[in-house]
Amino acid sequence: MPVDAFAHTFVVAAPPATVYAHLADPRSYVGLSPLVVAVRDVHTDGDQVTYVALERFRFYTNPIRVTMTLHPEALSVVSAVVSPGRVCLRAAVTLTPSGDGTEVTESITVESPSLLRRYVVRQASAVQLKRAAELTRRMAA
Repeated sequence: MPVDAFAHTFVVAAPPATVYAHLADPRSYVGLSPLVVAVRDVHTDGDQVTYVALERFRFYTNPIRVTMTLHPEALSVVSAVVSPGRVCLRAAVTLTPSGDGTEVTESITVESPSLLRRYVVRQASAVQLKRAAELTRRMAA
């Protein structure tokens, strides 16, 4: 299956510890990711958090299984997503102090069937940019 990778870096007006705490909580992704409308079945085991996120599209709701690995010492959160249609996405977020705020870099790798590839990459890229804008807004508040 084809694999695509892309990254986005931006700065938010909050210290790294605040941003990390927000991103380490699965419930924060409701609305942070524009497609995620609910989170359920959250389980924590050490530095690993598993949950089901419900993505709402026009005509259906897509349940996706997420395994989030937390790296507090590195200020990093890695999420592995398994979605119906054999789509696998890995998002690694790293936080770096930047003046009074935090530089956030999100690197995404997505594997999808050729038939879905263009749609999946377009959606993942659009969601990444909207997530950056929403996190920037939340951290400024």
